[in-house]
Amino acid sequence: MVDAIRTLDDRSQLDFVLGLRKRWSGTLYPALRREFESETAARGLEVDDPKQAMPVMHDLPLYPWFSWMERGQQKMMWRAVSDAVERHWPELRAQIEQLPDSPKGGLELDPELELPDWYTAYDIHVQPGGVWSDDSSAFVYEEGAKVVMLRENDEYLFHRLLVETAVPAGPHERIVDVGCGFGKSTRPFADIFPEAEVWGLDLSAPCLKLAHVQAEQLDKRIYFRQADARSTGFDGDSVDVVSGTMVLHEMPPEAVRDVLMESARILRPGGVVRFLEFAVTGDAFRDATVYEHGDRNNEPFIPMLFDADVEGFCREAGLVNPRWLPFDERGRGVDIEDRPERDEWHFPWAVLAAEKPE
Repeated sequence: MVDAIRTLDDRSQLDFVLGLRKRWSGTLYPALRREFESETAARGLEVDDPKQAMPVMHDLPLYPWFSWMERGQQKMMWRAVSDAVERHWPELRAQIEQLPDSPKGGLELDPELELPDWYTAYDIHVQPGGVWSDDSSAFVYEEGAKVVMLRENDEYLFHRLLVETAVPAGPHERIVDVGCGFGKSTRPFADIFPEAEVWGLDLSAPCLKLAHVQAEQLDKRIYFRQADARSTGFDGDSVDVVSGTMVLHEMPPEAVRDVLMESARILRPGGVVRFLEFAVTGDAFRDATVYEHGDRNNEPFIPMLFDADVEGFCREAGLVNPRWLPFDERGRGVDIEDRPERDEWHFPWAVLAAEKPE
């Protein structure tokens, strides 16, 4: 990002929010679990479904604090980041206007593209104005995403792990990363598959402008296109890998189905789908907190994704062997047999994998 947002005042505000988020995740969440386990034991309850866990959880003394702190620190974070971006906006705006005379990649914007209602109706992640409303929103999103991930993904480790551990070695001629945002999930493809034509697609013009500028500054050959993942603009049988990171849970189930149909259409025979997403874990308490994360974080489609038959969508699209693969974002990626035990609240990472028949 923006070296501009590095003053002491900027950093101190963000560090405060980061500390609050870590306390919420590492201290308050385990304490809430202990209350939950004590309460279910006292009542003699066997709770094996998140929707059974919710009413019990709502009655716990710590629950209002847990709920308020999750949403409260998210709102504080966006305020701190938005204020910092506003203070440094002349310098930041200059960054997205500084393109080389001979770019390695490209940028295709579509001013006529109609953004879906489900995309514009919510301030996703509680970010005021979303990620699409003006050019500054991309800078706000980029810096805020680092705090949301507890600054454990500053070098985009999660995205690199997806490519290194979940995507076949290739060779690949063309790779399409849908919902690429400001390019964080697209760059590892360009690094690991330098022979491939790598594309990042997104609905947000501001994010794509920032993604393109940063890719050029980093000397990466990536092409960015403003497009709906349900209608990518690519010919059928022309892509080897379709990927996406944290994008399916931000659209309604019918759109998820359409994205998978489009992915199957553009894939070559033998091509693969790999989406890094969230999935239920089987831990009723943990899953209940993630279901409700959708409400507290203005992501209403998270519960819908959990309840949807996504593997069935894949089969309907003609993809084979659809499966959810547990993913450990701390370094192991998908090279694990099951989810590791963890005390702190964390996203239930999983990779949706499927292939197009040869």
